[in-house]
Amino acid sequence: MRAVTQQPDSLTTALAAHIRQTIAAEGGWIGFDRFMALALYTPGLGYYANDSAKFGAMPESGSDFVTAPELTPLFGQTLARQVAQALAATGTSEVWEFGAGSGALALQLLDALGDQVQRYTIVDLSGSLRARQQVRLAAHAHKLRWVDALPERIEGVVVGNEVLDAMPVQLLSRHGGQAQGVWHERGVVAQDDGSFAWADRPTALRPPVDIEGPQDYLTEIHAQGEGFIRMLADRLTRGAAFLLDYGFGESEYYHPQRHMGTVMCHQGHLADGDPLVAVGRKDITAHVNFTAMALAAQETGLEVLGYTTQAHFLINCGLLSKMERLPQAERATAAKLIMEHEMGELFKVLALGAGPAWEPMGFVRGDRSHRL
Repeated sequence: MRAVTQQPDSLTTALAAHIRQTIAAEGGWIGFDRFMALALYTPGLGYYANDSAKFGAMPESGSDFVTAPELTPLFGQTLARQVAQALAATGTSEVWEFGAGSGALALQLLDALGDQVQRYTIVDLSGSLRARQQVRLAAHAHKLRWVDALPERIEGVVVGNEVLDAMPVQLLSRHGGQAQGVWHERGVVAQDDGSFAWADRPTALRPPVDIEGPQDYLTEIHAQGEGFIRMLADRLTRGAAFLLDYGFGESEYYHPQRHMGTVMCHQGHLADGDPLVAVGRKDITAHVNFTAMALAAQETGLEVLGYTTQAHFLINCGLLSKMERLPQAERATAAKLIMEHEMGELFKVLALGAGPAWEPMGFVRGDRSHRL
């Protein structure tokens, strides 16, 4: 037990020292997007680059959070119906998964899709996660490949489950209300005792919409997420993309009452709002502005094929008929995918297409594209 408890402390100490060196080298201040990138992706030390458990249904496993594929295999089995339709509609035979995590979703899709998938490509920057994926997916090794950079041309169906929320965001803070407020970019400094603290600097950056009200206001902008979508649009010449994550459309994202932002951390299946402590030991995320992602896609040539809640999407793809065949306990677990107070409403699905337009089954009822 002693070695287990000391390892995270040693990791945190090393990562914190690396971040302090970066802050010093960059003049004593870095934007939060830079801090978030270092905390999550520093090779060997960042949260997604170290060997901690991360994914799992229970905290006793040493995990920090559960994603839909770990919750129930019905998630991937149901998503597979949409992927199968997309492969047929676009005349492609390759699936690309970004941020495959534990490999649970890849296994569910590969098992369900069978020969319809000739190659399954995983794009993942984490060496430790890649090793776990290789073990879990050994039965499908002949179809698999891992890449850490994209080719110039992609044809196939892209899947990203909880990928956009882990992309670094910039924090904007308004001091004072709409009439007299001044916007600052919130960044991070190192204090004399070695800890990290917030520090704001005036900036010309602004949220994409005006935010009414007299209150102070903290929010995010998503340059890296939008850049990812533009890169995908540049490479995806034929196919479709399905991005599943928690978030909102722009009008809800920048609502006056959402004045504390959406950055949150996960550790031991508990959520907190302080990303400046326990660096490397907990996940850091921000909700997705789906309007920004859809606009970035359209501006670079992709078509928005649909946008809806995860509940509507999975029900449209046949989840309920699959749930009926489950024992009661498993049915109750699977229901969390679509219950409003669980994943059903907060999680959304955005579908993008390259090539001739077609109608994905996941959006035949409940499409909210008009609300983006």
